[in-house]
Amino acid sequence: MKYLDEYRDPGAAQLLLDEIRRISSRCWTLMEVCGGQTHSLLRHGIAAELQGTVELIHGPGCPVCVTDQAAIDFACQLAQKEDVVLTSFGDMLRVPGSRGSLLDAQTAGANIRIVYSPLDAVELARTHPEKQFVFFAVGFETTAPATALAIKQAGRYQLENFSFIVSHVRVQPAMESLVQAPDHRVQAFLAAGHVCTVMGFESYEPFVKRYQLPVVVTGFEPLDLLEGILACVKQLEANEARLENRYARTVRSTGNLAAQDLVQEIYQVCDSEWRGFGMIPEGGLELRPEWQNFDARMRFTEPALRVIDLDECRSFEVMTGHIKPPECPHFGKSCNPESPLGAPMVSSEGACAAYYRYDVTAS
Repeated sequence: MKYLDEYRDPGAAQLLLDEIRRISSRCWTLMEVCGGQTHSLLRHGIAAELQGTVELIHGPGCPVCVTDQAAIDFACQLAQKEDVVLTSFGDMLRVPGSRGSLLDAQTAGANIRIVYSPLDAVELARTHPEKQFVFFAVGFETTAPATALAIKQAGRYQLENFSFIVSHVRVQPAMESLVQAPDHRVQAFLAAGHVCTVMGFESYEPFVKRYQLPVVVTGFEPLDLLEGILACVKQLEANEARLENRYARTVRSTGNLAAQDLVQEIYQVCDSEWRGFGMIPEGGLELRPEWQNFDARMRFTEPALRVIDLDECRSFEVMTGHIKPPECPHFGKSCNPESPLGAPMVSSEGACAAYYRYDVTAS
């Protein structure tokens, strides 16, 4: 616990809060990119403490929340086939597609299993050759190396009963898309430390120069976040835009080169549909041609389902900083964790789930 306590010291946090207030000449608008950061900012009361000094808005930092409805519909479609076992991380089960969730499909008799690692799904396929196993691969660059490793393992075993629905998405293209909108409100970014741990942060240099917005890499503990906020405010007050790393105990400029090499071997960058955002250029990953025999979309020639546009969730407005979750008329009423209208109320990193869990009405 000492490594956690070190970054949760109340006295040190108060000094950072006081310094942020002291140097701020106006209220600045910062966006944290990661949903884990959102939960920490609310759980530890940082957003409330800085109200009027720094407005923290919550970016598209939850891969579950931005997973395309068509991918969920396809996963549900495959799971209902008699010879298919759909495997997934648990937080995907309750996310609604346009035709219901994987949990709805499971209730109707679909064979769906929760796994804790894609390698678990590989092992299931290896030991049960009579069934087709499909892994629903969702996540940012942080989870892409693990699924890439699972694909290589499936290749070594020469599994013909294993495939992936690939829905990996990339953070920086979403940030690019967001700041290109004429009505964006972001004045600085708190970059996601876990993504930068894998991918490094050198690619943000052109981003900072092009858009003249500070980007500060930070972690998830209170002092991590407060140091990141202070660094952003210092730059904004000085009319500067620089890239800073305030998570040096974990993040290096080049990231994890072995993990990057693995992702590069298995995946290639592609345009990707993000829920609420639409198509984002270079916003996702797809299997390289030499690995596409493990692509479920290639293996199962199911008729394409038309997405039924009944989504009442205002997630796009939440994830672009145009509204806070309590400003949605459905929040806490027709939309709650027991009956969510959209992914941000389902996911463990969703902004709406955070506001509901910590009973935040405004920040």
